[in-house]
Amino acid sequence: MSLLTPLLRTDALTAVFSDEQLVQGMLDFEAALAKALARCGVIPHEAVEPIVAACRAQRLDFPALAAAAANAGNLAIPLVKQLTQVVKASAPGAARYVHWGATSQDAIDTGLMLQLQQALQQTESRLQRLMHVLAEQVARYQHTLMAGRTWMQHALPITYGLKLAGTLDALLRWHERLQQMRPRVLALQFGGAAGTLASLKEKGPQVAQALADELNLALPDTPWHSQRDRIIELASWYAGLCATLGKFANDFALMMQTEVAEVSEPIAEGRGGSSAMPHKRNPVSCAAILAAVARTPGLMATLYASQIQQHERALGGWQAEWETLPQLVMLAGGVLENSEYLLSGMQVNAQKMRDNLDITHGLVMAESVTQALAAHIGKADAHHLIEKICHRAIALDCPLRPLLEKDSLVSQHLSSEQLTQLLDPANAVGSADHFVRQVLARFQELGT
Repeated sequence: MSLLTPLLRTDALTAVFSDEQLVQGMLDFEAALAKALARCGVIPHEAVEPIVAACRAQRLDFPALAAAAANAGNLAIPLVKQLTQVVKASAPGAARYVHWGATSQDAIDTGLMLQLQQALQQTESRLQRLMHVLAEQVARYQHTLMAGRTWMQHALPITYGLKLAGTLDALLRWHERLQQMRPRVLALQFGGAAGTLASLKEKGPQVAQALADELNLALPDTPWHSQRDRIIELASWYAGLCATLGKFANDFALMMQTEVAEVSEPIAEGRGGSSAMPHKRNPVSCAAILAAVARTPGLMATLYASQIQQHERALGGWQAEWETLPQLVMLAGGVLENSEYLLSGMQVNAQKMRDNLDITHGLVMAESVTQALAAHIGKADAHHLIEKICHRAIALDCPLRPLLEKDSLVSQHLSSEQLTQLLDPANAVGSADHFVRQVLARFQELGT
């Protein structure tokens, strides 16, 4: 499905999970294992260089590897066989020490960890860029009035800066979770056949530490062959990040509808057009984001189901992760990329936002009037009265203010000047500015 990669999957994260990187991750494990074994006195030092030199993906036969994996049940078994033959061709004595003390799952899981190490580095960099762009837009539209919407209907006035700040606030939390998660998730897998490192005898813990140091991975207290909580935590982080950006894209697309027209996607030649209707400017970035986000629940369901792994080594559940997790990460990369593009070049129609506040002829300000009147006649009575006047305004299709001025009880307690203040949306955004300042201050603390 490479033709859809530019639309749905960012090139950088997609490259991390290429076939070559998959194989190279396992080979990096094998090279580091040889170094660790020699450092701990388990294998001869002269065996290391031939093994390390052979651990390059381009030296293996990928079609033969794939064909053999179908019979072997995983890629590591035929990979070790090919690697051993490559080493044997130049150093027969070193070949016997390839994959010493390890099992196939050690190579596959640790190779995955090395891929995820790269993926998380690139993801954090892209997330920081996105937050930087978003923070600039929050500040730019901090005081831009618009209608808040609840249950898809106009509620009270808010600012577009506050709406954007809500997304930035969530992204800051995802960034914090990433920092907390990284050392917990990126862990070496090294347990041997049944998770005991029995073949290394008393040298097992020493070799494991040396191997973890070599690969810059955390050394877990136990091998985690069938304990997949690290996988599900990382996957959940990516899925949650996608959900946050999917919510933003969904709101943006709704605000881009012709009848609303408060925002639009960046203008670019040939972008968002229709094959039939020349006037169209479709929300293609939003569509790409939402398409990717729509796939994440199914991928997560597979990964959650895969948590049930039998005894010390799993049958089926472990194998189900191999394609599912990379797909999720690659889709999340596309979501980040499309979100950054959307936010950096979005078109905002502040005047349309302000005009839309007036389409209910003042009804969105009814709560402000109710609150002011409640100080004189009580909240329940004030709510009941203003609600009746609102219903009358809707029935007559007329502005709210004249009906308020004509009501004897309202006019008795609220002057014309007070009504002017109460019906001005600019006076009804509450603590929006305070909330925005708090989020921007927290972003600045990151120093990104």
